[in-house]
Amino acid sequence: MRAGLGQIRQPSPEYLLFAQQYGMNDIVFNTPELPSVNGSWEVHDLVNLRRNVENYGLTLSALENVPTTFYDHIMLNGPKRDEQIDNMITTVRNIARAGIPVFGYHWMPSHVWRTPEALIRGGSRATAFNYEKAGEMPLTHGRAYTEEEMWSNLEYWINIITPIAEEEGIRLGIHPCDPPVKELGGIPMLFNSYDNYRRYLDIYPSDNCAIEFCQGTVSEMFDSEGDALYEFIAEMTAKNKILYVHFRNVSAPNPEDFREEFINTGHVDMYRAMKAYNDNGYDSFFIDDHVPHTHEDTQFGHRGRAFANGYIQAMIEAVTKGA
Repeated sequence: MRAGLGQIRQPSPEYLLFAQQYGMNDIVFNTPELPSVNGSWEVHDLVNLRRNVENYGLTLSALENVPTTFYDHIMLNGPKRDEQIDNMITTVRNIARAGIPVFGYHWMPSHVWRTPEALIRGGSRATAFNYEKAGEMPLTHGRAYTEEEMWSNLEYWINIITPIAEEEGIRLGIHPCDPPVKELGGIPMLFNSYDNYRRYLDIYPSDNCAIEFCQGTVSEMFDSEGDALYEFIAEMTAKNKILYVHFRNVSAPNPEDFREEFINTGHVDMYRAMKAYNDNGYDSFFIDDHVPHTHEDTQFGHRGRAFANGYIQAMIEAVTKGA
């Protein structure tokens, strides 16, 4: 187990030196700033991205997300669905052929939702969500979609792309819907429960079909007083379904009303969570995510990320030495 850095879009020294100096080995680019050629990414641009990372002695371990315009018609069965599927197949093949082993994406055509931020420890600012306030927003895609539609669209896609991933030797995983409520803006949020993740993994059982495991979002799905979260971590780890982890904490196991927290002040027992990964054979990496904005920090959150990653590295050492 090891620490990495995500939430970056370009391989600039600002980010890669930061990762190198603070002991993060694995790099994840989130929607990297690459040229789009007919709605797909080219191999040479992806290779250059990887080489830029390797120049700092780091590893480009995953790409997280393409522009939503690359596959929104796939999610919603729009008129350009087949065209987008062809382009996404090209992109997935090119990511694999560029030597990048993991591609994480989401199934949220209207992206992550948040309402006005909250003040937490010492006046730090954190993102927050309130379902009642979000419910005041209009439909995001012209009409309301049904769960059956969204599942049908997902199943169609998974049955096409998973054999491609197997052929190319790349692993693909879907981020949980954030927040994991029933629906937002007329769009059902499919990945909002353990059972729905099980259903997804059963569409096309394969080692190449897995989860981009956002622990903060997953922790909103379960009762903090029980064992379900830690059991879910253990089960998915044992089944080798976790590609990498967004190791973050939130205020409550309530998807309808929560705020982000410092990594050590939310409702999740982070030591117990880390131990569940370790005890079940997890051999990938952890990144910070959604860190609070602290006094005089940068927009990227260098101070908050340094704190979170120091905590992650110490927690890894604690559980591995304890074992």
